[in-house]
Amino acid sequence: MEPPEGTPALLMDLDMVAAAHRAMVAALPGVGLHYAMKCNPFRPVLTLLNSLGCRFEVASTTELAELLAIGVDAGEVLFSNPVKPVSHIERAYRAGVRTFSFDSAEELAKLAGAAPASAVVVRLAAHGIDSDVPSEGKFGVDAGTAATLLAAASDLGLRPYGVAFHVGSQMMWPQAWRAPLHAVGEIMGKLAADNIHLDLVNVGGGFPVRYSVVPPPLSEYGRVIAAGLADLPYPVRAVAEPGRALVAEAGTLVSTVIGTATRFGKRWIHLDVGAFNGLMESLETGNQLRFPVADSVAAPVRELCNLTGPTCDSQDTIVFDVELSAGLAEGDLVYIGCAGAYTTVYASNFNGFEPPSIRCVSSC
Repeated sequence: MEPPEGTPALLMDLDMVAAAHRAMVAALPGVGLHYAMKCNPFRPVLTLLNSLGCRFEVASTTELAELLAIGVDAGEVLFSNPVKPVSHIERAYRAGVRTFSFDSAEELAKLAGAAPASAVVVRLAAHGIDSDVPSEGKFGVDAGTAATLLAAASDLGLRPYGVAFHVGSQMMWPQAWRAPLHAVGEIMGKLAADNIHLDLVNVGGGFPVRYSVVPPPLSEYGRVIAAGLADLPYPVRAVAEPGRALVAEAGTLVSTVIGTATRFGKRWIHLDVGAFNGLMESLETGNQLRFPVADSVAAPVRELCNLTGPTCDSQDTIVFDVELSAGLAEGDLVYIGCAGAYTTVYASNFNGFEPPSIRCVSSC
């Protein structure tokens, strides 16, 4: 790989994004895809996905504005954040968004006032399911409460539209979707008894990509989800919100070695990118998410290194005991793979170090 003009830099391969989209469409037939903007809102990625027929989900009106700027129809956007500032609800509603998620009576009241007659989707909890990047626990209610909230939505003049859940990020177990889909069936059955019929099931995201471990084939996830949907009391429209699975493997983070040291028998390689300016998931996972790594020296002799960032914070370490070329020195490049998701979007200027720039390496 040719070095970019300045590092750190995230290089996005749009051909790989398109291939990932094709693979997911094939693995989840009949399930509409709504890209989770939060993991990488790089405009060329959004433009490409829009051209491929992918739809979107947002968590804020800042994200929505980026979509409107490239011509996305707001009426097809899902506002999936269960708790939103009233001002964001109002702006989204004025722009044409009509589908909003929620998980509380308080949020229903806000929606009834700021987005009257909108379609509402209750967030079902999917607790007790471990994923490689834990992300659940903040949102969601049990099946009984979900049914009660959807019935209350009707009384407030809103449209009880559907149920959403999320099994966690980088989920390596396809069966994780089985229990939430069973709970969705229970909710649909309870509501049908009150003559309320839903239109949508949102199976969320969490579809994994390859870091240090090869995940199960996407087709296995598709089979579990298809079986769960088939067992529902009546047919509904199904959507998913993939993020990582569409963009992670398309991104390579290129960094420069800014210094090296040997401390207590351990080789430390300091880069111009770290946890705080691009690789926050290293901290989120306790360094268990192991990005694939290579270097520009590509020497046959290898050594175990601790790969760390540029700040003076001792938590700013990306991965421990990774194999790299022996003798890496200042100025050499290190390539961090599978970096297209949850990297630059998390990056800060902590300690005065700049976030990576973003560039395309294929048809932009």
